[in-house]
Amino acid sequence: MKAEPICDMLVLEPCPKGELAVDPFVPPLNFAMVDHGIYRSGFPSPDNFRFLKTLKLRSILCVILFQDPYPDINIKFLQENRITLVKIGIDGSKEATIPENKIREALKVVLDVRNHPLLIHCKRGKHRTGCVVGCVRKLQRWCIASAIDEYNCYAAAKARVSDQKFIAEFDETSMDQFQLHAKKTSFSTPDEALHHPEINREQ
Repeated sequence: MKAEPICDMLVLEPCPKGELAVDPFVPPLNFAMVDHGIYRSGFPSPDNFRFLKTLKLRSILCVILFQDPYPDINIKFLQENRITLVKIGIDGSKEATIPENKIREALKVVLDVRNHPLLIHCKRGKHRTGCVVGCVRKLQRWCIASAIDEYNCYAAAKARVSDQKFIAEFDETSMDQFQLHAKKTSFSTPDEALHHPEINREQ
């Protein structure tokens, strides 16, 4: 089944005057479940915090190369909910070469179930997040076509050939050592996939 962003969920509650008020649980842009305990999205905004609370996240993996600090309001949300922030900076510009060493660092975080439930995010949840998830799919032994098809679902008209090439050529066997030391997960096949204090590793 192809990956599709989950739609906004709305909860209707009665107002004191007997009218219905909308109390939204709004997922971040391009939010989806990658696998059990692993989620993906664009950059979470305060409007998304109530929804994110329902995931009971333990970690957030941010793959943005920041010029400025992570927003204070997001840090406050993480602290209040005891969520660890892991930042692995990856340049999101079209001209940038995808840093394989940073992708591997990100995969180590994803493979360690002690970090689960975990949310992977970049700015829009398309390119950098798509590359990380594409490599996760190769670790799950998805065929290249399926991994790239999922990437295209999120990147859509802005899909980058360089990203597709990176996913296709990524050597997943080089991560076997980390898979062996990670606790077992129930990573899914393409047909089974469900699609509906701070650690700074930017340096």
